[in-house]
Amino acid sequence: MSASFSALSHLECSRSGATYSADTIQGTSTIGAPLLARYDLERVAAIVTREEIAGRAPNLWRYHELLPVRAERNIVCLGEGMTPLLELPNYGAQLGVPDLRMKDEGLIPTGTFKARGAAVGVSRAVELGVTGIAMPTNGNAGAAWSLYAARAGLRSLIAMPVHAPKITQTECVVAGAELYLVDGLIGDAGALIVAAVAERDGYQNVSTLQEPYRIEGKKTMGYEIIEQLGWRTPDVVLYPTGGGVGIIGIYKALLELRELGWVDGELPRLVAVQATGCAPIVEAFQRGATESVAAVNAHTVATGLNVSKALGDFLVLNAVRQTNGTSIAISDRELLTAQQQLARSEGIFVCPEGAACFAAVDTLRSAGWLHENETVVVLNTGTGVKYPDTVTVEVPVLPPNGHIPPRTGNYRH
Repeated sequence: MSASFSALSHLECSRSGATYSADTIQGTSTIGAPLLARYDLERVAAIVTREEIAGRAPNLWRYHELLPVRAERNIVCLGEGMTPLLELPNYGAQLGVPDLRMKDEGLIPTGTFKARGAAVGVSRAVELGVTGIAMPTNGNAGAAWSLYAARAGLRSLIAMPVHAPKITQTECVVAGAELYLVDGLIGDAGALIVAAVAERDGYQNVSTLQEPYRIEGKKTMGYEIIEQLGWRTPDVVLYPTGGGVGIIGIYKALLELRELGWVDGELPRLVAVQATGCAPIVEAFQRGATESVAAVNAHTVATGLNVSKALGDFLVLNAVRQTNGTSIAISDRELLTAQQQLARSEGIFVCPEGAACFAAVDTLRSAGWLHENETVVVLNTGTGVKYPDTVTVEVPVLPPNGHIPPRTGNYRH
């Protein structure tokens, strides 16, 4: 093992603070809480600088001292990371937020931010001797983990709700995954996975926050945002929150960067965005609760937000409160409208989960919670082309000898 490649020290229970070995296969803590990877940050500060990182390859492994893979040879990589942080001058002006930016995870391998968690999680699984990964999913995570598992030579067992996006089902199948559709929600798929893993040797349950390393891949979004802003923090970061790993990871990254001395001042206000059809974290935030109550009859076109109760809900709520952030629910109608408006003003087709965040920017700006002079970053967690059913297409069909009628008025409608 190369001590300089990763400064991974140990794992820590997110509730009790109890420590666990990082060099054996781990799930949750003995009390059922997620385990968080901890690093020797003092040593990281002594052996690497921000300037050195800036000269490395443009993928998430540029932060390898702060990632859990101990040996470079175990990295499973498809070029993930360093997605663009795009300025959105047209749409920002419309919303009254001139310095509005988007971290575009739609350009990452597999088309969603799930590739980050899959890259680090699969790499660490390989390093620890896992031979097969298993997970429930609403679609995109299963697709990403299946493809990274295929690249690593691991087997994959995936269960997803029958109404998960067809393209994600296809990605699992083409990667050779063992895929099952469940007539229910992701929680029902999770119960099947737990039972199946108990009967299979060499398989690890890599469900959301049921293993420690998916979050480590997701936190690199936070590192990248700060680096891309010249090692300064934005004022606000909005994140679409289903299982919540992304916002938990970004908060973890911010704390690590602050301890390293690589950022200072106030941390960005974090905003957890959910859908009105499934908003357990919003409801808990409004009640002042530390945990959520499972949503009943959860439903939304933004399938990634359709998580009735997240294992890490208490970590999401803590991240939002510790940064003076907020949590907001957006209707399907509002997010689909924002999806179309953004495409027409900026030429970017975002996923419905990302669109929910743009609708939230509009709502929060109108309410005065966001201010005109603030730098606001929205996480678009995937490409819109993976969700063709969110757009109704009615196109005229012309005969071969027909002609296109003249157009009047503004083409932006």
